[in-house]
Amino acid sequence: MRARYTTVAVLVVGVLLGGCAQAADGGAAPSRPTASEAPGAANGPAPKDSAPGVTTPSGTLLVADFGADTVTFLHPEDGPFASVRVGTAPYGLALGADGRAWVATAEGVAVVDTRTRKNLGRIPYRTPTGPVTDGEYRGGGMGIALAPDGRRLYVGVNVPDGPGVLEVIDTAEREVTDVVPVGRRPFDVDVARDGSAVYATNHDSFDVTAVRTDTLTTRRFEVAPYGTEGGLGSWLKPHYAAVRDDGRLLLPFEGERLAVLDPRTGRVTVERMTADTHQHGAALTADGTLLVVGTGPVGEATGGPSLTIRAPDGTERLVPLDGPHEDVTVSRDGRTAYVTAGFTRAGYRDGVTVVDLARGETRWLPGGQRPLGAVVLP
Repeated sequence: MRARYTTVAVLVVGVLLGGCAQAADGGAAPSRPTASEAPGAANGPAPKDSAPGVTTPSGTLLVADFGADTVTFLHPEDGPFASVRVGTAPYGLALGADGRAWVATAEGVAVVDTRTRKNLGRIPYRTPTGPVTDGEYRGGGMGIALAPDGRRLYVGVNVPDGPGVLEVIDTAEREVTDVVPVGRRPFDVDVARDGSAVYATNHDSFDVTAVRTDTLTTRRFEVAPYGTEGGLGSWLKPHYAAVRDDGRLLLPFEGERLAVLDPRTGRVTVERMTADTHQHGAALTADGTLLVVGTGPVGEATGGPSLTIRAPDGTERLVPLDGPHEDVTVSRDGRTAYVTAGFTRAGYRDGVTVVDLARGETRWLPGGQRPLGAVVLP
């Protein structure tokens, strides 16, 4: 098992490296629109809409283009066929039952009608976050999630050089109604299955903030299975979480330890993982299988990029990935994982790795511009 950072030298190296270490249904495929423009290189032109006014097919993949100001629609076989401008450096996505996508950007939360592929406007944050910039440490929205009834939206807002906030948005009025203090750099936001609580996973403060949705009162839970001695220079911080049916949060660390947080008691238990890789995105399938994105050898992790497929009984299979990836979402039938290759640090690519979860087979799907968040349209 990896030891905690204990020397000044290691801390200095971590700070200099930056990145995460710094204050770091169908089974049926949709019909295939014909793309009017081939996928571009990084920072190249986004694809034009090949069929404006036509309803978007079920099963389409929507990705947030962190390297641009758009979201891109991808056919799961043929790649990108449309894009919509949303604001600088979009990060996370949340999808409502009504077909509206909510996009956390550096400038506010954009609202996109995914059926008609139209921008419905942008909701500004109430919290000042400084000049609008891009890149890993930009201010603005990061993790984002909808309440189960779709009436409230929760977005984690990064405030550079300080604690972040959770902004609560009334989705009917499209305005911020409340602001709740959370920890530093809220990478991920998740909602309890019954909607009673929302959880912000705060990367740079080694914790999860639990917020009661009726009173907006908060509790802080430290989640640091390696300790916090490295501070802002540590690689061993929480990134993303997944909420299990029993209400517990699953937070993977370094392909070695899975922290299981019970928000009722605040107790954190640790289970063994096997990938030995720095881990970011996490998602649960309908049957309770946990999918975790391994970004590769960072800090003391020595394993390559991979997707961990962890069964409910704790057994794991590893699917190698080509290069760093960031986040993962699952097809409606639960058979396919889409792993975005945008990544928050260097080494990203413009596309998605498609993983057959039963066979462990992969294929490359080009499209998007440094895509991070992703959802599959119903």
